[in-house]
Amino acid sequence: MEEYDYIAIGTGSVMSIVDAIIQNDPKVKIAVIDKDEPGGICLTRGCIPTKILLYPAEVVRIIESAKNFGINIEIKKIDFVRVMDRMRALIYRDINGIRHGLLNSPNIDYYRYVGEFIKPYTMRVGDETITGKKILICSGSKPKIPQIKGLRDIGFFTSDTILKLYSAPGNLTILGGGYIAAEYGHFFSAMGTKVTIIGRNPYFLPQEEPEISALANRELSKHMKIILNHEVIEVKKSFRGKKKIIARNRSTRKKIAISADNMLVATGRASNSDILHPEKAGIKTDENGWIVVNNHLETSQPNVWALGDAIGTHLFKHVANHEALIVYYNAILKRKVSVDYHAVPNAVFTHPEIASVGMKEKEAISAYSESKIQIGFQRYQDTAKGEAMGVQDFFVKVIVEKGTDKILGAHIIGPHASILIQEIINLMYTKDQSMAPIRDGMHIHPALSEVVERAFGSLIPAKHYHHMLEDHYKLPIK
Repeated sequence: MEEYDYIAIGTGSVMSIVDAIIQNDPKVKIAVIDKDEPGGICLTRGCIPTKILLYPAEVVRIIESAKNFGINIEIKKIDFVRVMDRMRALIYRDINGIRHGLLNSPNIDYYRYVGEFIKPYTMRVGDETITGKKILICSGSKPKIPQIKGLRDIGFFTSDTILKLYSAPGNLTILGGGYIAAEYGHFFSAMGTKVTIIGRNPYFLPQEEPEISALANRELSKHMKIILNHEVIEVKKSFRGKKKIIARNRSTRKKIAISADNMLVATGRASNSDILHPEKAGIKTDENGWIVVNNHLETSQPNVWALGDAIGTHLFKHVANHEALIVYYNAILKRKVSVDYHAVPNAVFTHPEIASVGMKEKEAISAYSESKIQIGFQRYQDTAKGEAMGVQDFFVKVIVEKGTDKILGAHIIGPHASILIQEIINLMYTKDQSMAPIRDGMHIHPALSEVVERAFGSLIPAKHYHHMLEDHYKLPIK
């Protein structure tokens, strides 16, 4: 039996902890286990490859809008194979670099197999049994596949497999109305694929504010068909290799049938902790299989920590990186630092781009009461740069506590949303989380950042906000 100082499960964000351990202790012995290509979900089949693909899609949409500015450009051809090959070349450069580092580190034994616990602090990996004094679990997640009649009997893609495509589908039906569906819908529609999205929720991107959901639905519907509030109840083979998808309206119970050449199941992520058999190691999981941790990210078994998708709290790479730092403080430096999720940002790289951080309006009102909440709203087009860009209806919404000027949340839909929101995120990590630096600081004129400044400069009571939206901005809010 091989004995290690540490066992690290996964090769994503946990590797920053491994690297720090090695720098502090050149004699340390670490086992790293990962059945998949090294680099974690983000690099191998998640945020990195998708963003590499989404940039060409954004270029297509920019070119299409050029005529609005007196520039006549024609897209003669989109080389889908080249787009995909560029993505693979970039990610495999990094994957191979990580693999080389793992195989050549004198401190690491790299196990490219499924690992499973057989008792506390002891794992079977391939044909070997290993034990570790401390264990770091960063084992990722897997696509969530719904229980739909006939689904498993036909071929379909998931976000884990669709990156293997070498030709653009003629048409693609996407099951799911969340982040993954929105981004892949944007990509494939820009590549020339006829896209249909079927979401069971009444709102598109239901995790976002309702007005953002409605505007995103309107804008993306210009390039694809979006069917909401429908439950897919059956999938079966049709003529000439096509698939017949039967969905039922959740309100009226009326059924519709959709013909598809290809299907992408994008209905969320699920825990893959079952392959680890954590119960044999005294590691508790919740009813959905996510590993249970405390505020210090320690599991129910002492000296075993978990982070990232494995705990199912926020399935974002930047959150996993933050959690890795917390685990390093607690597991290695023994500082007893608590994880902080008060301002978790996210972005959806569609057209238009969407970014959010902190509380939504309803959450803020529930936590503070309506009288204590102020909302600021500013459209891009009402700034000089926004007008120059010719954008319509895109906006910044900010939520602030009355009296303290504490920023509670922010939500942006429009060009460069993920960049614009960073100014707000940074202030939400200061001691008082005040909006004062945005209000008082100079903003370059005419730059797009003025839309953020002006949102904070237009605060109104929460109870007046929706009246203002409906009467003055005519946004399609249900």
